[in-house]
Amino acid sequence: MVLLAPLRASARVGVSRTRLPPPPLSAARYFASSVIARQSAPVKQRLHSDSVLFPGAVNSKFTNELKFQRPQDLPAIPTYRLIDTHGEVVDKSREPDVSQELALKMYKDMVTTSIMDLLMYESQRQGRISFYMVSAGEEGIAVGSAAALSPDDVIFSQYREQGVMMYRGFTLDEFMNQLFANKFDYGKGRNMPVHYMSEKLHIHPISSPLATQIPHSVGAAYALRLDQSSRIVVCFFGEGAASEGDFHAALNIAATRSCPVVFICRNNGFAISTPTLEQYKGDGIASRGVGYGIDTVRVDGNDIMAVREVTMRAREMALKEQKPVLVEAMSYRVSHHSTSDDSFAYRAKVEVEDWKHRDNPITRMRKWLECKSWWSGDQDQELRTQVRKDILKAFARAEKEKKPALENLFLDMYKIPGRDLEEQMAELRRIIEEYPDEYDLEAFDRGKEGL
Repeated sequence: MVLLAPLRASARVGVSRTRLPPPPLSAARYFASSVIARQSAPVKQRLHSDSVLFPGAVNSKFTNELKFQRPQDLPAIPTYRLIDTHGEVVDKSREPDVSQELALKMYKDMVTTSIMDLLMYESQRQGRISFYMVSAGEEGIAVGSAAALSPDDVIFSQYREQGVMMYRGFTLDEFMNQLFANKFDYGKGRNMPVHYMSEKLHIHPISSPLATQIPHSVGAAYALRLDQSSRIVVCFFGEGAASEGDFHAALNIAATRSCPVVFICRNNGFAISTPTLEQYKGDGIASRGVGYGIDTVRVDGNDIMAVREVTMRAREMALKEQKPVLVEAMSYRVSHHSTSDDSFAYRAKVEVEDWKHRDNPITRMRKWLECKSWWSGDQDQELRTQVRKDILKAFARAEKEKKPALENLFLDMYKIPGRDLEEQMAELRRIIEEYPDEYDLEAFDRGKEGL
């Protein structure tokens, strides 16, 4: 984005040569112009310098040894963790700084998400909802990151962030209303299931096209920077989305414009049916952040406490230093990509079952809670029984509700519908009245009167 200086008077009217004084800058525009002025300061090559001091490669040492940089010669970016697969703290001097109340909320939100996923997957197979995507194996990334953010931070998510919404207070009724696209759905039935949104919770609507939320999040972060806000933007996506051009454009803009955005990439091993080994040759997604000049960290996505700590630090850096941060969270996708996918066509079932039982974020955190005597098997069974009941009750309530009124087919394009839309509404009403037996409107709010 380039901010243009005001046109001269002669350029505007083509007559007078008088140069008018520029209008006073708002605080936001003054801040932006000062940032650009600093960023465009000239870079000069010093005489007899031992380094390249050039805009394209600042401070690169000269060498007389011809050597190509080989990726395999460089160490892989390490993966940060606090708690191992047995639920034990790796470094006893660095016990997670979290209260029992917060820890139990995080655990319960993960459990609730996993049970909801299972029930909704089964309901799709029964034909009661049209589509669903589960987040099995990745609950720790969603809930752990959400626990580290301010409630006012802006979220751009993909489609496995049920745990983020759960943690922020999105209710079971709100989940079910969206899945059934009933009259209480915030999207008014216009979007696919699992495409949640919440203006109250500062969560933008999920979009089906892959990776479109990444540049959107950068634009929002740039706006917050210009407003000198105390909020940041957090953008979630999978490693498959990082193969899209939107990812590269977004990271480059975020880095060059110093946007306060935290990118959280869920690297779950598969982009639909394509394993990571066939997606890229480099060191995961984290290496790309470094390539774009972005502070980057890789974290064990099955360790919810490590995810929380990393996200807290990333948020602090993004806000105080006004710059982007990339977090790559590693967690195996133990579910099918969606209800439209059969993952056993491209991976062994025994591999999936091994990951389910050997290590997942819910089991790991339960072991840690039990080691601290904060949780027990009886409590766990009681929680799961109650959560299942609550979800089924919300499911039943949402399933009985009417679909949004037919008028929503034409609304929200403009603040006030134009004549062309009113004519289309009238034509639809005429057809329905002329052929009443062809249109069953009982399922829609207010029936024919809703048009």
